[in-house]
Amino acid sequence: MSAEELVARHQPTLDAALAAIRTREYFSAYPESPSPRVYGETAAPAGQAAFDAWLGKDFPLEIPGADGRIATERSPYGPDLGVRYPRITADGLDALLSSARDAMPSWRDAGPAVRSAVCVEVLARLHARVFELANAVQHTTGQAFVMAFQAGGTHALDRALEAIAYAHEEQNRTPPIAYWEKPAGKGEPLRMTKTFHIVPRGVALVIGCNTFPTWNSWPGLFASLATGNAVVVKPHPNAALPLAITVQAAREVLSELGFDPNLVTLAAEDPADRLAQDLAVRPEVKIIDFTGSSEFGSWLEDNA
Repeated sequence: MSAEELVARHQPTLDAALAAIRTREYFSAYPESPSPRVYGETAAPAGQAAFDAWLGKDFPLEIPGADGRIATERSPYGPDLGVRYPRITADGLDALLSSARDAMPSWRDAGPAVRSAVCVEVLARLHARVFELANAVQHTTGQAFVMAFQAGGTHALDRALEAIAYAHEEQNRTPPIAYWEKPAGKGEPLRMTKTFHIVPRGVALVIGCNTFPTWNSWPGLFASLATGNAVVVKPHPNAALPLAITVQAAREVLSELGFDPNLVTLAAEDPADRLAQDLAVRPEVKIIDFTGSSEFGSWLEDNA
């Protein structure tokens, strides 16, 4: 599928979201009931099977700078998940962040319409995996299944779509080209053609939390991605799987459309590594999205 076809496919969803942010009326693109009447009889067991298939296995991501693998999650309902993610340490940050920066130019040049459509396509892929995500959220946060389905799935998708809509609106508020003319007292008016370029800030860092890993991370992730920035997702060690699934979906869509998948990377860590601190003070990182303790939030404000 071409980028132009993707823009046309998702324009109705984006238009509905844009209308909602302008009127502040209720709008949801993703049904919140996990009922078989909504999603079909096979969706729930298929999602359960997809979740089960990750347990005790290597999660299939190739992340620049990774050194070995790390498994850190234990379900509040009992068992270790045993999912092994590519491990990032301080020694791998040069490779991780340089790959993120190198991926940005073509993504920047694609323009807001394509970036928004790609982001909405990622949401569509995640929505297709919503039961898998719900199980991942349930068994990392301890939420009941329906809450995990809604807060970790459909409501999180709505938050992400809202962020994409606001990003799209702001990027289109200023015209890319303006023809400027000032009348002169005598002779020809003074005429200029002005061009305006959207300039991404740099690498964005999303620091995930243990309680609502998708609901709290997706708005910042998709706002940064939609505005041309690369995103490094640093999940909480207790709740990595929901964000690993997110990163996997994003990288798949980006690769299919010819963009560098390293626009979105996962930085899984050993809890003792305190990787968020190392990432937050790197000069490549220009945006930080964080939900968590006031103590670490204060540290970020003071140091990053």
